[in-house]
Amino acid sequence: MNFRRNKQTRFIDLGLIDYQKAWDYQTDLFGRILAVKSANRELPDEAQLPTDNFLIFCEHPHVYTLGKSGDAAHLIIPAGDLSAIGASFYPVNRGGDITYHGPGQLVAYPVIDLENFFTDIHQYMRSLEESVIQTLQAIGITAGRIKGLTGVWLDATDAAPARKICAMGVKTSRWVTMHGLALNVQPDLTYFDHIVPCGIADKAVTSIANESQRAVSMVEVKELLKNELVKAFGMELI
Repeated sequence: MNFRRNKQTRFIDLGLIDYQKAWDYQTDLFGRILAVKSANRELPDEAQLPTDNFLIFCEHPHVYTLGKSGDAAHLIIPAGDLSAIGASFYPVNRGGDITYHGPGQLVAYPVIDLENFFTDIHQYMRSLEESVIQTLQAIGITAGRIKGLTGVWLDATDAAPARKICAMGVKTSRWVTMHGLALNVQPDLTYFDHIVPCGIADKAVTSIANESQRAVSMVEVKELLKNELVKAFGMELI
């Protein structure tokens, strides 16, 4: 491990951006971090360089993405019909099954070197979930986890009404992360009707707009989630 642990994390808000462009952007940052780690292996400790960390927020135009372990049959609408609903489709290199991204959904992509924070993938996933749970708590929405299922849920202790408000899927290599989480703020939830969300057929999907007793803006959610992620990881935001 690089002895020069760096918790400084650059925050980048890409706004509404095409999925492929955001994926390419992440991949470039991911590759740069890995390149530094590879170079450091050949250097004495005193000459090693610290690795960078990035926290990216964005929204995407309507798109469905399928994780590497997902089932293509969970895209219910034929791929050839996606243009009719203004959506696109990408098989991607993250974990998890199929999910939807679209306007009104806040996507967070931490591209970080976990060796700067902690080296535990389970802790990483639970920290992402906890950041969302605390964000929702600040808005007045009680959320939690369901054992064996990744993501954040409402009515998590009761299987019948349980509904997902945040999906997660990540990729890691040598403790460097990419992809992340998608929190439904005020998206068009009808787009979830065209998939089996995350491969889970018996659970509904919801949003902050559906569940909150007051109007909640994307700006407010961004600020809350950013602060909770900083707290969960001990980031020094720059």
